[in-house]
Amino acid sequence: MTTQINSTLHSLPLLGRGKVRDNYAVGDDKLLIVTSDRLSAFDVIMNEAIPEKGRVLNQMANFWFEKLGHIVPNHLTGIVPESVVAADEVEQVRGRAVVAKRLEPIMVEAVVRGYIIGSGWKDYQDTGAICGITLPAGLPQAAKLEQPIFTPAAKAEMGSHDENISFADMESRIGTELAAAMRDISIRLYSEAAEYAATRGIIIADTKFEFGLDENGVLHLMDEVLTADSSRFWPADSYATGISPPSFDKQFVRDYLETITSWNKTAPAPTLPDDVVQKTAAKYREALERLTGEKLKD
Repeated sequence: MTTQINSTLHSLPLLGRGKVRDNYAVGDDKLLIVTSDRLSAFDVIMNEAIPEKGRVLNQMANFWFEKLGHIVPNHLTGIVPESVVAADEVEQVRGRAVVAKRLEPIMVEAVVRGYIIGSGWKDYQDTGAICGITLPAGLPQAAKLEQPIFTPAAKAEMGSHDENISFADMESRIGTELAAAMRDISIRLYSEAAEYAATRGIIIADTKFEFGLDENGVLHLMDEVLTADSSRFWPADSYATGISPPSFDKQFVRDYLETITSWNKTAPAPTLPDDVVQKTAAKYREALERLTGEKLKD
């Protein structure tokens, strides 16, 4: 298995590198988005790459973009990534890139939770609520919520933690109409995906979506969707409450990092042992195969 920490394309202008993705300009209205094998946890990029992770994420996101395309437009153009780079750069983009519409990003992440876990569990323990949504008392960790809830987060600068905000705060930032559209679409996306995933023996505990507007103000789903980076996937056959269930996502790395009491969750990241790297790579591939029924494409 190979790894690609950074793409090094010379044929297109580099616009920036995120935690996982490298963005290049394709003309004035499109982007080439290359998904690397970088992994971030607690908003810190690890030093070690996860083999083939970028290709797994790309294939999984494309699967969901197609499956959920009837709900909301997305950023995909259908242009073959290999066609927009130089011949000696094709291997850097094969299987791990898309050509996307260039959108104006909305600086609020759309988080949907079907179960009480992660930062939501911590908020609930402290306040009995998540992002201002009061929940019934006495819920155990990993409990299924009666209905999925929409809990937005303000996007932070790279290296900083996103901030959970109330829906009212979201409305004040982007407007009531756009906030309501994002909420309603996000809950529908999550609900349809969770229903499908259940048929594959997977629980989608929570996920986050990102949206942008095109030149006509039309809302589009963008970035990634329902991948093991943006979601918590649990195997249904080992799900239990009162614990943080085993997962097919980077929670495996987070759980390891939580054992390093000397690390304060800021850069630089500690070294990941090779067995953690390899097991994480295997979990990403297993998530792809179980959810989509497909192996990683060559």
